[in-house]
Amino acid sequence: MPWLLILIGVIALIGIGIAGIYNKMVTLRNRVDNAWQYIDAQLQRRNDLIPNLVETVKGYAAHESGTLEAVVRARNAAVSASSPEAKIEADNALTGALHQLFALAESYPELKANQNFAQLQSSLEDTENKVVYARQSYNDCVLNYNNAIQTFPANIFAGLFQFKERSGFEAAEAARTVPTVKF
Repeated sequence: MPWLLILIGVIALIGIGIAGIYNKMVTLRNRVDNAWQYIDAQLQRRNDLIPNLVETVKGYAAHESGTLEAVVRARNAAVSASSPEAKIEADNALTGALHQLFALAESYPELKANQNFAQLQSSLEDTENKVVYARQSYNDCVLNYNNAIQTFPANIFAGLFQFKERSGFEAAEAARTVPTVKF
């Protein structure tokens, strides 16, 4: 009879250990998803600012339609992207288009002096800084999650419960910012 109690105790401890490992992996996966949602919210905030920026620039540089159209196309692609991978790709294209737009602003002193343009640019810079921070946080969450599902004995349960590795942002991507136009 005592051996039966010991066996039940061992089985209970193994069950508690498995539940603990599983719960840790779920918690870490949820942190990764939450970190992505924060990035997504900041990207949406940036996408919402861009039409106002384009309208402001149009008034001063209407004949630069190629640059403005590139920004609008890149913004529309970023808004319509549905998967994280597509959003990352669209975000990179949008950042390139914004670099061209801000470089264009250097050629127009009246535009650089426009208060609305300066305010929009400041808002975009602030948002871009938040995106950079959010990407760093996301990468930390992904690192913790991937470590948890790759280490023994959790890797056994990760395979059993189909926990998949996640990808983080590359360091070069996380360090980029919208250029500042000096007044």
